[in-house]
Amino acid sequence: MDIRPHEENGQSWDRFIRSCEGWTHSHLYGWKSVIEATFGHESLYLVARENDQIAGVLPLVHVKSRLFGHYLVSMPFLNYGGPLGSTRAITALVDEASRVAAGSGVSLLELRSRRRLALDLPASHRKITVVRQLFGDPDRLWADLRSKTRTRVRRPQKQGIRVRFGPAEASAFHRVFSRHMRDLGTPTLPMRFFARIRETFGDSVWFGTAYLGGEPIAAGCALRWQDEVEMTWSSTLSSHRRHGTNMLLFWEFMKRGASEGLSLFNFGRSTPGTGTHEFKRQWGSRDEQLWWYYRTDGEREKTPSPDDDSYAWGPRIWRRLPVALTRVIGPRIVRYIP
Repeated sequence: MDIRPHEENGQSWDRFIRSCEGWTHSHLYGWKSVIEATFGHESLYLVARENDQIAGVLPLVHVKSRLFGHYLVSMPFLNYGGPLGSTRAITALVDEASRVAAGSGVSLLELRSRRRLALDLPASHRKITVVRQLFGDPDRLWADLRSKTRTRVRRPQKQGIRVRFGPAEASAFHRVFSRHMRDLGTPTLPMRFFARIRETFGDSVWFGTAYLGGEPIAAGCALRWQDEVEMTWSSTLSSHRRHGTNMLLFWEFMKRGASEGLSLFNFGRSTPGTGTHEFKRQWGSRDEQLWWYYRTDGEREKTPSPDDDSYAWGPRIWRRLPVALTRVIGPRIVRYIP
């Protein structure tokens, strides 16, 4: 088994991952240029070859700062990643990643797999994915919802709230997203990150915005692959939560997926037992356990988060800052919080 960095163009990489069980949008080769261009992080995309044929792949990204630490992650800022390929190739790739981590002074190697792998590593289950069947039919999907859920979707519609889709909605999405992140006390991802995603992945990226009159009040960015679409980022302005706008927003994304013949809607990752988790469960969905494998030097067993007690002072300060200021300095911080 020969392990080395991928030196060809992304076509051979993407062709291979699409042949693998468990591949996700996060495994696409385009994410390498997105993350490098947006955040400046060093990427290491490993390929395992056997008899001169690709047998496995593992995308990795170094995220390093003096304040938060040094991490090797597959994939940062996303919900999935980890190795793909034959069992033998996966083992060899993870062994190589462990050697790289040890030789680079990495505090934590984290492989965000969606499925269980035959690895001799501990796995964190602190996050789950929530999914729901779409049936490839919006009428069947609507009929399958509980009457209470349908009522909650109709309420914002009656108030004149409408959802628009298209690449041009990226700017409105980020206006809502960045304000919502400020209200949560969390640094925001930059607009250039989403612009780069849109340019790199084209029609597999959906931007949708809910408007009340001409004002954007909720928005989402979803990633589509195979027969699935994932609401990877979504936000609703706190001043408009009373309208139930997030119900309409999620319904419109689900309806679009069903209309395009997709069979699965992915609500993105959640922390079990939180309010966000309960919101996703009301749609008749089910939980999927995530398998985030890790190797640590003893300092950390997870990547940093604004929810960590050691950073509790950060959100308190952040919520008091002007939104315009957080849009400038937030990306300089969040690039180190994978």
